[in-house]
Amino acid sequence: MRELRISPSAISENVSKLIAQAGTDHSMVVVKADGYGHGMELAGRAALEGGANWLGTADIDEALTLRQSGITAPVLAWLIGPSSNVSGAIEHGIDLGVSSIGQLEHIAASASVAQPAFIHVKVDSGMGRGGALPADWESLFSRVSALQAEGRIVARGIFTHMSLRDTDSDHRQGDVFLEAIEALEGHGVMPELRHAASSTAAARSAELRFDMVRLGIASYGIAHTPEQEALNLRPAMRLRGQIIVVKRLPAGHGVGYDLTYMTKKDSTVALVPLGYADGVPRHASSIGPVSLGGKRFTVSGRVSMDQITIDVGDYPAQVGEWVSVFGDPALGDPHVSEWAEAIGTNTYEIVTRIGSRVPRITE
Repeated sequence: MRELRISPSAISENVSKLIAQAGTDHSMVVVKADGYGHGMELAGRAALEGGANWLGTADIDEALTLRQSGITAPVLAWLIGPSSNVSGAIEHGIDLGVSSIGQLEHIAASASVAQPAFIHVKVDSGMGRGGALPADWESLFSRVSALQAEGRIVARGIFTHMSLRDTDSDHRQGDVFLEAIEALEGHGVMPELRHAASSTAAARSAELRFDMVRLGIASYGIAHTPEQEALNLRPAMRLRGQIIVVKRLPAGHGVGYDLTYMTKKDSTVALVPLGYADGVPRHASSIGPVSLGGKRFTVSGRVSMDQITIDVGDYPAQVGEWVSVFGDPALGDPHVSEWAEAIGTNTYEIVTRIGSRVPRITE
């Protein structure tokens, strides 16, 4: 009575289009957070099928899950904690992002000349989050150079993250990143991969693509720029629920907790077993868009833990009919961006919050 339909072919097609647009020699598809809610292994295989030659995860455990599933493609993990399984990452050929000397020493302690750690040095080019600040570059880069000379690490890459505030901000960060590359090379370290741009930055600023782009949300069919919209990306996720109760209510009848919604006339209401425990935001109460029988309706009243109610007016709703919460507009579904806009969040939160109670169905 509830389902999340996932299309690997949509991911592959989207990735192929994005790679062609970027034109870089290398492309990484980010599959963190269970593939943005689409399933990490599924998303990873679909991305590689679409032409990506790298995968990206937030942490080592995610990367190890990819390895355990049989995926052998290069993988980068960039959130390294004090108790992260660094030795396991090195053993399974997972590249590691390094934001500080502390992280570098932690990684080097688990590496050896026989089994060196492959790292990507991360610099903070202005976002104020992960990465080494310019004041720390000299000491970090010097130590990277020394450890590489010893053979315990291989500095395969240097990278940064864009704040994506606007193109001017991106370009200022790009200039700082170029300074970091020059500084690292000044220590005799010549990384083969320089990467800064996400899906959005890559689409709107060709000069930020460098050797590799990191493709995120756009891989899953969610465009954030006019350049991406022009590619006709296909949403890979469709959330649906089946009507399980239909009833006729008189005008002025309240619906849901606190009776925040009142019918304006005699109306049919349909009950769908999807609620905030399934990832439907409670903030979408009385504003979340849905589709039924080719028509648009809105969640009526509070989103409950397990269900939503929809006032469908005089539409002849039937038990067993499927209601689309979001999916592919080409199929008549609301786009996930409509949900994000309705509740004042971003599309990332909507697609990554779908609960485990909702069965995943691969199309």
